[in-house]
Amino acid sequence: MKKILIILLIAYVPVITSAQLFKCSGKKTIKALKNDLTTLADDKMMGREAGTEGEQMAAEYIAGRFKEIGLIPKGTENTWFQQFEFSGEAYLGENNHLLLNNKKFKPGSDYYPLSYSANGNVEGEIVKVGFGIIAPKLNHNDYDGKEEIQGKVFVIELSSPDGIHPHSKYIEHSDIDFKIETAIEKGASAIIFINSDKELDAPERKFSKIINPYEIPVIFAKGMAYKLIMDATKVKADLSVEIAKEKRTGKNVVGYIDNKAKSTVVIGAHYDHLGYGGDGSLYRGEKAIHNGADDNASGVSAVIELAKHYKESDKNNNNYLFITFSGEEKGLLGSNYYVKNPTIDLEKVNYMINLDMVGRLDKKKNTVVINGFGTSPEWEKAIEKTGSTGFKVKTSESGIGPSDQTSFYLKNIPVLHFFTGTHSDYHKPSDDIDKINFKGMLKIINYVEELMDELDDDGKLEFIKTKDVDSTKAPRFTVTLGVIPDYLFDGDGMRIDGVNEGRSAEAAGMKT
Repeated sequence: MKKILIILLIAYVPVITSAQLFKCSGKKTIKALKNDLTTLADDKMMGREAGTEGEQMAAEYIAGRFKEIGLIPKGTENTWFQQFEFSGEAYLGENNHLLLNNKKFKPGSDYYPLSYSANGNVEGEIVKVGFGIIAPKLNHNDYDGKEEIQGKVFVIELSSPDGIHPHSKYIEHSDIDFKIETAIEKGASAIIFINSDKELDAPERKFSKIINPYEIPVIFAKGMAYKLIMDATKVKADLSVEIAKEKRTGKNVVGYIDNKAKSTVVIGAHYDHLGYGGDGSLYRGEKAIHNGADDNASGVSAVIELAKHYKESDKNNNNYLFITFSGEEKGLLGSNYYVKNPTIDLEKVNYMINLDMVGRLDKKKNTVVINGFGTSPEWEKAIEKTGSTGFKVKTSESGIGPSDQTSFYLKNIPVLHFFTGTHSDYHKPSDDIDKINFKGMLKIINYVEELMDELDDDGKLEFIKTKDVDSTKAPRFTVTLGVIPDYLFDGDGMRIDGVNEGRSAEAAGMKT
């Protein structure tokens, strides 16, 4: 599940058990859930990272299950799949070099480009500008007395006059972004960062696609390159940077039940996970497969069972679209792409139910979280009438949440997101099938069926825009601007898919 922050607005629904319902469908459904979940969370799937062979294997398996159930393919061109492209990992291209006074240096051991860097080739004399700091209130200006420096390659120390620590007088001036922006204003054609502060670590070599590059090349020099820069009185630099981004293809898997009804219910779950770790992993050990049994093989297995139920059901007041998304872990990519390129008429969608991490119903707490409770007035009525839970229910109002229901909410569609809570195995290799509570999953599936049956003859649900607050399963990050970015957008700047009510972006007049 993607990390986007939310504070739960909590309501409780009394516990009412349904032993009879459990006995009717229990053993057969649990066996099917185990079979699907075991396959999807197997090491052979290699963690199902979007755009990888493991994701492809999982997609083929899900499509096979949809076909076996008797759904209609509803991807593109009458297939089960809807493909979308996204940017994968950034890597060094072929055109990277550094020459100082015509001496060639080795990438990695002597220098490396930073994520802030633009691609390009620059030749010119270097000029040392100290820490690259202008701080008038502290009577400090590293550019004072530096004349005719426009067009030169600036060499800048990473640290500050009194180091990098919480009590530094220069802390607000020491950010690498500020130094780059100041250097560009002063006419730098490229920047070479160096580090003479033994207490300060070198910048990360890992590229981040989140950082938008500046318009000039930016590298970090160390080793023999650093030594030459420090020792020589006059240095001419010839440097080239090429940071490339691999293009990957993700696949949504889409099946349909056509009841010739006026409206359609969407039931979804993401099937991708973290592969061998990388961005998003909370594991700090050696490289290992992240099987994502709860996140989110559990939700996909539940969707498959619901598809089977509604294929065999005589309920025909709605059509049913069953979709498993890829790229959720990378920013809701699959669901974002689907709502912008739908294979059905979204105007006819009644509501969307998302199942993400429904495999770890805690036997003591016995609580299921339902997010999106405020996106339609009909949810409260239906949940009150849906009694056979066997668990407590917590609800949150917001349609903006840490999973794929967000993409549908932003299209003014009522949504619910079912979630059994975070746990210590979240985004770690230990999220494995031995931790899954299959009886708890069955309770949730039965509850979703009852809820949908309760709404079956109520017509199209009214949509309500909620006052969105931020939350997460793993509270590590804070969002302050109040916008929902389009993570598929790869152009300049940031494209906005949604603006949260009552936040800074709305106050500033920003629009979707």
